Amino acid sequence: MIKGLLRFIIAVIFILSGFVKAVDLVGFSFKMEEYFSPAVFNMPFFEKFALLFSIIVVVLELFLGFMLLLKLKLKFTLSALIALCIFFGFLTFYSAYFNVVTDCGCFGDAIKFTPWQSFFKDVILLFGLIILFALYRKEFRKKNEYGNYQKESSGKFKYYILGAFSLVMIYIMAQGIMHEPVIDFRDYKIGTNLKAEKEKINKNPSEYKTFYSLKNQKTGKILKVNQDDYIKDTQYWEEGSPWKIEEGKNESVLVKEGYKSEIVKFKIEDPSGAEITESIINVPKAIVVFSYHPKDVPADLLQKVEAKVNAQKGALIYGVSTDPNTFKTIRNAMMDGTGIKTIARSNPFVLILENGKIIDKQPAKDYVK
Repeated sequence: MIKGLLRFIIAVIFILSGFVKAVDLVGFSFKMEEYFSPAVFNMPFFEKFALLFSIIVVVLELFLGFMLLLKLKLKFTLSALIALCIFFGFLTFYSAYFNVVTDCGCFGDAIKFTPWQSFFKDVILLFGLIILFALYRKEFRKKNEYGNYQKESSGKFKYYILGAFSLVMIYIMAQGIMHEPVIDFRDYKIGTNLKAEKEKINKNPSEYKTFYSLKNQKTGKILKVNQDDYIKDTQYWEEGSPWKIEEGKNESVLVKEGYKSEIVKFKIEDPSGAEITESIINVPKAIVVFSYHPKDVPADLLQKVEAKVNAQKGALIYGVSTDPNTFKTIRNAMMDGTGIKTIARSNPFVLILENGKIIDKQPAKDYVK
């Protein structure tokens, strides 16, 4: 009873973790790119394979989790899941300890974990899997009536269920890669009112304080002092003070959690650097074309997109990318590439707003059909 319940809980966790990433594989691949970036593991040559690695990881999570649920090939399944958990544990510990990836993407955009929360989750899962391995060990190879070991018996029906599950998940993954996620867990889903979200953020903003790293030039002692205490206490900055701020070691620390929303990153600027976000979310209709890798966009596709959006009468039209010279016949605007990726899963991508509310969004290749 206990081992069956434990097996069910762990299996469901892996299936859910795999599912929320499977619906948005492109989004998960962006997270993989972070791990491969110079700031983390410094393996930029793997970045172009991020989507492939994402598919492999998600497939392993989904199918091993489902095999555990069905009690299929238990020894292999548990061994593989333990190896997978050790791999995830290493990634999450590295992220947490060195503070390089603030969200591992373990549950996609559905549930946000801090790096340390993700690490402890992996440790608990690993501990549970090891217990399961010990509890089911006697069932890996059972003896028959003659005292000989017999192979694990698994009904064909279980494989039919696994096959059906595989087909459904392949469809969901393909839909997310070629078009848009079947289920959108992002803050930018259709129906989101960007103007209302911006107002909530402005009314309840997060508050940060700067902590200075101070070093005593006489004793070598190092202190962390927040900005308020630094200003109040003259010993830290008066003339002749032995305390000096260590350059590059100051930290911005969250002291009050405000309204949480990815919409906080929705900041669009014109090529001169002036923010134009308000002008976009306050007009009756706006069509915004996004591109996070403008150099990778085929010229003919860009031409078709610009021709179609220019045909929309009465709409404010902008092309937003990381390069001020991306678009030829519509106004160019700028946005951070990471910010664009939180909105767009395709390159390029079309977002349609009415009074700041998202009423439609499509990959450009679908928009021009």
